Amino acid sequence: MASGFFLLVLLALSASRPLASDPGQLQDFCVADRTSQVFVNGFACKDPKTALVEDFVFSGLHMAGNTSNKQGSSVTAVNVAQIAGLNTLGISLARVDYASHGQNPPHIHPRASEILTVLEGSLYVGFVTSNPENELFSKVLNKGDVFVFPQGLIHFQFNYGTSKAIAIAALSSKNPGVITIANTVFGSNPSISDDILTNAFQVDKKMVDHIQAQF
Repeated sequence: MASGFFLLVLLALSASRPLASDPGQLQDFCVADRTSQVFVNGFACKDPKTALVEDFVFSGLHMAGNTSNKQGSSVTAVNVAQIAGLNTLGISLARVDYASHGQNPPHIHPRASEILTVLEGSLYVGFVTSNPENELFSKVLNKGDVFVFPQGLIHFQFNYGTSKAIAIAALSSKNPGVITIANTVFGSNPSISDDILTNAFQVDKKMVDHIQAQF
């Protein structure tokens, strides 16, 4: 796993400031003040004099996530919610664990591009371009392979192997966000009208109701 942490550091550095999607800071750092009542695009800064080393540290990325779920995967995020010192820096990380035949289902990051490195196992990954082409770019990745998912495009990862897989993702935002397509469309609150979904997916109401029941 030591080699994995070395790759993690390289990935963090690869999300360089000029390419970051978040605004650049105008001081050495801007540790997020999560108690502030000031509403800004992101988080207000706390007084730099009150910053602690703990504001820049996260522990636990070496621990596997629980993949005992319907998707067979687990994402351990390391963004501004976990490291307050990431505020305004335009980078974050995530560890993704996959059980055999587990997947990180089709989703988008509305505020970040992603670069993913496979640390263990093999993954079938891909993204789909926007309308009207909707072209699929996909590839089977093995240990040490790297793949880029452009910002805002639907993408996925699937472990087609018989053993577990592990990947590290670096993202170009302190808070990249995630929108899982199936959950969003069929699990919204309140639900999207059956008339809209039946017409959009060209299926009957019974099928829409069945899918919605899964969420």
